[in-house]
Amino acid sequence: MVHLPPAHHHDHSAPGSRRSAAPEHDVERRQREHWRRNLGLTGVLLAIWFVVTFVVIWYARELNEIVIAGFPLAFYMGAQGALIVYLLLVRFYARRMNELDERYGVNEAER
Repeated sequence: MVHLPPAHHHDHSAPGSRRSAAPEHDVERRQREHWRRNLGLTGVLLAIWFVVTFVVIWYARELNEIVIAGFPLAFYMGAQGALIVYLLLVRFYARRMNELDERYGVNEAER
């Protein structure tokens, strides 16, 4: 009796060869996972950016009741707080993306 592979399986390798498309599939899977994590990280950091940039301004009157270093919070965020947050966001993104690049094998240093 002849054993046939399932209809959805297409093996284009020569009969008797052990070559498989699994490594190519693995690379594609890792790239998709890397991209998914990149988009998730970017979304979270953009949400933080949005809050620091627009929500603080929108609620400035209410936030001015909170005092940091002798200044109302909205003033402090506008003067230097937002800039500090932006720098921290960029630093965090760069470090985290380097970790993800290494983890998923797309590290720029290896190219």
